[in-house]
Amino acid sequence: MKTGKPLFWAAFLTGTAACSCESPQKQLNIVHIMTDDHSFQTISAYGHPISRLAPTPNIDRLAAEGVLFRRAFVENSLSTPSRACLMTGLYSHQNGQRRLGKGIDTTKVFISELLRERGYQTAVVGKWHMQCEPKGFDFYKVLAGQGDYYNPAFKSKTSEGKYIREEGYATALITDHAIEFLENRDPDKPFSLFVHHKAPHRNWMPEGKYLELYEEVDFPLPETFNDNYDTRCDAARSQEMSVARDMTLITDLKVAEWVSANWEDSAALWKEKGLKQGQIAQRLTREQLEAWNWHRALSRLTPEQYEAWNKGYAEKNKTFMEQNLKGEALAKWKYQRYLKDYLRCIKTIDDEVGRLLQYLETHGLLENTLIVYTSDQGFYMGEHGWFDKRFMYEESFRTPLIVRHPAKDAFRGMESSALVQNIDYSVTYLDVAGIEKPAGWNGLSLLPLLNGLTPADWRKDLYYHYYDYPAVHQVRRHDGVRDDRYKLIHFYGKGEGKDHDINCNELYDLQEDPHELYNLYGQFEYKDVQERLQKRLEEYRSDLKTDEY
Repeated sequence: MKTGKPLFWAAFLTGTAACSCESPQKQLNIVHIMTDDHSFQTISAYGHPISRLAPTPNIDRLAAEGVLFRRAFVENSLSTPSRACLMTGLYSHQNGQRRLGKGIDTTKVFISELLRERGYQTAVVGKWHMQCEPKGFDFYKVLAGQGDYYNPAFKSKTSEGKYIREEGYATALITDHAIEFLENRDPDKPFSLFVHHKAPHRNWMPEGKYLELYEEVDFPLPETFNDNYDTRCDAARSQEMSVARDMTLITDLKVAEWVSANWEDSAALWKEKGLKQGQIAQRLTREQLEAWNWHRALSRLTPEQYEAWNKGYAEKNKTFMEQNLKGEALAKWKYQRYLKDYLRCIKTIDDEVGRLLQYLETHGLLENTLIVYTSDQGFYMGEHGWFDKRFMYEESFRTPLIVRHPAKDAFRGMESSALVQNIDYSVTYLDVAGIEKPAGWNGLSLLPLLNGLTPADWRKDLYYHYYDYPAVHQVRRHDGVRDDRYKLIHFYGKGEGKDHDINCNELYDLQEDPHELYNLYGQFEYKDVQERLQKRLEEYRSDLKTDEY
């Protein structure tokens, strides 16, 4: 691990907050950039083979001028729970947002409220994705639900509760609104700005100018793409997030030619008098529903956008249809199309991170602003044959995290191997602002890690809990604990549909088996490790008062 120049770094990091009563304009500003489903594998600063072929120079700049965290994780690998965790500093079962949809306990204090009370101007732009109004923000421009890639609708404080459609590409528009806030803020007060991008969430619709990007690149297939899960619990086999089996040709992979074969029947249903959208969905086959959803997505495009879209996909799709691929060849084609579209979305994210950094630098704000880049969780880039997230396996449990502190000469180009989690972000921002951590918040401030060293009393392990079953992708409920080397996972609960009830454990030695292929649970030589982690898991359950496992 790299280390920085000796200095009283802790005093400096917190000193701006300590003197805030005399000169509040000297407090550090906070910019939290969070993408949706951005894997660490696709940030070139992390050095993964995929990212070497699709570099991210602007995000890499943050790493070169800050600290890159090698072992950053989430407490529940799902979008809305992750956002609730950021806002409240609490685990999912504590803030109520265990699953997608409703759940957030709005009586809990939000980080935005605490920062505003301390004199910060607060803003959030982009994806909100919680079924409550943005709370504690002076300014917001948030997407409707998941939001659309093209010409999305935003709600603001002045839109009277309505979502108003704007023309453009979501990633660029979100940056526009971030700069809009910065342009109109009070320059004599500190600010906290949460920039929450929709991209690269499924279904990975790239910006028009990048529809041909990486077309000649052949991305390497992950070592575990053909994983057979033969030592794992049934959860690994019953999931519905397989690239080969569950990734759809129409909505996910944009093969519009499939629409023509399924469009007529679904369109006819929409013409029947009195039918509501939910009733129509119930009467459509899977492919008919796919066709309708894809028609809706493309109907948002302007004529110019649609022309670029057809130019980007029409000939490639024609070639694909003529090949009539099956089996392994089709799975590999799906993987390449998926990865290229995903990485094209990342390219625009990197552009827009660069644009925001350029604004901060041009306006003299970079030297007094803490910048954090992360994702709401990790994502599978074909590992184990999967896309999506949810599991406690490393690719979805682990998230990218880069922190750039303005004292860059001291902390430039560091790496940290400390175990950190997304419950730490809000605590870090309170530390920056000089605010005491509320009772019940379990996170730790990241500031002591920004010299590249891990304090002796830093946490030794992490707790994880996933609840969203039955639901899309059918990943079973599970909780677990991970330390520096080992991971214990417990799958549990009644099955729905084709799924059986489950009560099953997995144990991994991450040093010897980083791909988590060999479940060691029950093996005699790992008896002591298993008992130790089981005890620690039970301590977490008791201390945190979790009510299911």
